[in-house]
Amino acid sequence: MSKLLKQILRFGVVGGISFIVDFVITNVVALFIRKIGIDATTAAMIGALVGFVVSIIVNYLLSMHWVFTRKDDMNRGKEFIIFVVLSLIGLGLNELIILGCMYLINNIGWCGDFTQWCVDVVNHVFSMTFDGMATAGSKIIATAIVMVFNFVTRKIFLEQKEDDKSEKQATTNEEVVEKEKK
Repeated sequence: MSKLLKQILRFGVVGGISFIVDFVITNVVALFIRKIGIDATTAAMIGALVGFVVSIIVNYLLSMHWVFTRKDDMNRGKEFIIFVVLSLIGLGLNELIILGCMYLINNIGWCGDFTQWCVDVVNHVFSMTFDGMATAGSKIIATAIVMVFNFVTRKIFLEQKEDDKSEKQATTNEEVVEKEKK
């Protein structure tokens, strides 16, 4: 298996864990906020923010331990700040996508009897309200798009480049040879 494919699979596992954390927290917080009388869109936005904050910490710890090769010359504080900045950009995309989805769902409406049947089935099976389904569906769409953004930007800004590793290894090997000559 190629290194990139292995890395993408690991990123997927870490993303899956982070998504579950984010998704559950988003929906639980949104549910509680709707219960105190706040509208579904605002509840979804607040829930998504809280879910994001918790999941970013989980994602950072898992990603930098298991997915990406840390840059040797970057201190962990700087690494975390870059990770958070990239994640905040991802959050902005996430919020815009959820806002757009909620707008479309609430203002354009569902089209056709089949869609209403699907809503009825999900409502019956999972006891979810229409607003709950709209929040969940919006979050799934946003996650898929932001996941690609996160992988590409973290790979560019946080991962040790193969060339850098090769140069350091060559320098180290040359130093070993020089020491052995002495």
